[in-house]
Amino acid sequence: MPHALVVDDDHDSAESLRALIAGERFTVAVAHNLRDARRQIALQQPDILLLDLRLPDGNGMDLLADPKLVANSEVVLCTGHANLETSIQALRLGAADYLVKPVNLTQLQGVLSRIMKPAALQAEVQDLTANLDESGHFGHLWGRSAPMKRIYEQISRVAVTSVSVFITGESGTGKEVVAQTVHDLSRRRKRPFLAVNCGAISPNLIESEIFGHEKGSFTGAERQHQGFFERASGGTLFLDEITEMPLELQVKLLRVLETGRFMRVGSTTSQETDVRIIAATNRSPYQAVATGKLREDLLYRLNIFPIELPPLRERSSDVPLLANHFLAAISEQEGAVRRFTPEALTALTAYPWPGNVRELRNAVQRAYVMALGDTIDDAWLPGSSGQVSGWAPLGAPAMDAPPTPAPAPAPAPLDNVPSITLPIGSSVAQAERMLMLATLRHFNHHKERTAAALGISLKTLYNRLKEYAAEGAATEPSTPRRDDE
Repeated sequence: MPHALVVDDDHDSAESLRALIAGERFTVAVAHNLRDARRQIALQQPDILLLDLRLPDGNGMDLLADPKLVANSEVVLCTGHANLETSIQALRLGAADYLVKPVNLTQLQGVLSRIMKPAALQAEVQDLTANLDESGHFGHLWGRSAPMKRIYEQISRVAVTSVSVFITGESGTGKEVVAQTVHDLSRRRKRPFLAVNCGAISPNLIESEIFGHEKGSFTGAERQHQGFFERASGGTLFLDEITEMPLELQVKLLRVLETGRFMRVGSTTSQETDVRIIAATNRSPYQAVATGKLREDLLYRLNIFPIELPPLRERSSDVPLLANHFLAAISEQEGAVRRFTPEALTALTAYPWPGNVRELRNAVQRAYVMALGDTIDDAWLPGSSGQVSGWAPLGAPAMDAPPTPAPAPAPAPLDNVPSITLPIGSSVAQAERMLMLATLRHFNHHKERTAAALGISLKTLYNRLKEYAAEGAATEPSTPRRDDE
């Protein structure tokens, strides 16, 4: 049977925890101070250590000063209140999770069900890191460049904890893949990983989709519906494009994060939830706060552990690895093996990839289809004749620091390409809107080409156009003036 050690100077609280844990088929020992805790650990190494912070002879986290003492124990803090500071402290001091007093049985059961020895998790991460140069990937992520190695280091640190993660990066950089990798390296890996695109669900339905609804709660609610919080119980909920979530729903999400409870639409009874939240956006989160798209208090609650993904142009050395990875997967799926010529790989590496990894994957798919033989040359790659190129990604100006593009082939003459002129003092949001509408007009309202040129997903383009329509902006931009007019 697994063994637990409860360290708490409150005798009633310690005995209550002992009874709850024993009911989950654990052997349990209790210590009321640091001295007794060290003695109990020496007698039997616990699989899980439930640790109060304030003890008569010191701080509970003093036990972590000696890494060997609890190297094979999962440490869970027991705190009187849950807040941002507690979460950050738990992460910095090496705790895997924390429970709020009085401890709830459902939350305790979730923690006990996810016990994994820290040494086992560390060995798994070390294996991935050691084989990186040979395999070229870390979990679901591919790349050996320095920026990606930094991302892998961040994932390794945060995956074994329970804190919220906030992923930022341009569209197409792989934010959902990062979230999936964090989940797969966590103690929640055996439970569901559910991804919700907050910009792809109607504002009228998103609350029902996330929290669920009761039968008859609104027209068309013919049966009870479980939302994502219920379906992801014990696992991870990935909230993509969090800045597209309606503000009134952001208030309810913040409440869930602070209390661990939610209510279905149409219900008067709250339910407990045990879900890890990973959020993502392709906007600057602080700009989203400034423009009223994201609540500031929600940002600080989500942004406990930020991860910023680099655009593909800032890790161009990874392009051949990624291209060959996508090509191998397509070849296996289609049943015919093809390979890139050296010239094709050179062209792929030189291209700036405004649409990032997503655009690269689509380009490889298109080149595979258009190839006449077993080799793929640069005839149908981006930047060649007939391909869209020379457009900066829409995500670039939205990030905190504008990225610097990698060297690219000399662009084709732009004499016949219209341009727009922005007055000094225009906001980033105004510039984004003018550029998007002008580009849409330039491509004769062909939304797929517009999205590709701007380096955003088609879904993001539709969301922005919907916003402009709601704000009363004309979706028919005036004819862009040229710089020589």
